[in-house]
Amino acid sequence: MVPPASDRTTHLPESEITVAGDPAAVEHTQPGPGSIEGFQASRMLTLSLAHAVHDTYASFVAPLLPSLIAKLSLSMTQAGLLDFLRAAPSLLQPVIGHMADRVSLRYFVILAPALTATMMSLLGVAPRYAVLVLLVLVAGLGSAALHAVAPAMAGRLSGRSLGRGMGVWMVGGSIGFALGPILVVSAVNFLTLEGTPWLMIGGWIASAILYVRLRDLPQLSPTARQAGSWRDALQALRPLVAPLVAIVMVRALMVSAQITFLPTFLIQEGSTLLFAGFSLTVLTGAGWLGALLGGSMSDRVGRRVVLFISMLSASLLMLLFLAVSGWSRLPVLLVMGVMGPSVRTVLMATVQESCPDNRALATGLYLALTFTSESGAAVVMGALGDLFGLRAAFTISAMILLLGSPLARLLPERSFASSEAPEG
Repeated sequence: MVPPASDRTTHLPESEITVAGDPAAVEHTQPGPGSIEGFQASRMLTLSLAHAVHDTYASFVAPLLPSLIAKLSLSMTQAGLLDFLRAAPSLLQPVIGHMADRVSLRYFVILAPALTATMMSLLGVAPRYAVLVLLVLVAGLGSAALHAVAPAMAGRLSGRSLGRGMGVWMVGGSIGFALGPILVVSAVNFLTLEGTPWLMIGGWIASAILYVRLRDLPQLSPTARQAGSWRDALQALRPLVAPLVAIVMVRALMVSAQITFLPTFLIQEGSTLLFAGFSLTVLTGAGWLGALLGGSMSDRVGRRVVLFISMLSASLLMLLFLAVSGWSRLPVLLVMGVMGPSVRTVLMATVQESCPDNRALATGLYLALTFTSESGAAVVMGALGDLFGLRAAFTISAMILLLGSPLARLLPERSFASSEAPEG
């Protein structure tokens, strides 16, 4: 399908126009007036919007945990297990991604905000722990569908500025995770915990808007003939497997501390629910800047450099956060929020450029590893919190990341050439 006039060149006949969704165009042609390798901003912003709305609701678990712990008498381990179960369906992402490399799954992106909004808005009225488990599992299915399909679409729409494209995609998630905590704690304050179901209306409106914007989006995946097999994808990713697993594992406990347990930690230290929710908003809200800067810089100075700086600074900032108190923690959270998203942005760009013919499968494999590791770490963090207290658990997470930051150098050199450099 030929893209709209705004997305194609003006000097070639239609038969010679290159579609951005063609991996050959993205990976194997030299830049020039006859190819579409530029950044397709309008479509990228639509995908980022879908990410933002979805993650607004996906972020409800952490700010609601203090209220749910009090209402249902949950242990820290049970609380951490909720985040693990929410991410469990992400194990399906490689399968969904493999399908998305062959057929259009745009409706997964369209429906994900409505599904996740419905499930997460019902958490406040869940009468028992088993119902919480069911709600987060179904919400996890919506999250798995969105994250398996949309990042690969975004990668193809980014042309050769893959780091920048992943940055814009991550901006949506950062905005969503910033809005979600303040939205849900405000709803609890004004509507009580039982009033949170009203919030699902926003997700359904968002899905309706996405239907209008995305229903005519052309097929951006390669055809079944062009797309590689599972074996091809795994072979291409083999040099990345060991360093990816290592980096994800050393970050997992830190991510759990920041995203899942930050509000609970602050409340244990004497903060109000509103301040705790606002603190999480500050942390995640700054992520849009880190995602954009980290992704764009990695296109220019190399993926490994950005990755190492992000990991090292995140660990040091966590130790600083634990050393201060009160309102002085907010500037630390702000800077921590800028540095954190760069890691995921860089790694998503790395796996996609290493596996250009199976972008969705590669992204699905990476995100399945990431989500399950980070949510599994939430269970570990909860257990550490039960045994030693959350302050000690936060300190342990920072030390593991500090010691593991040199792992950034293990990623293969070839993955860090600037994606905007001319070929040939």
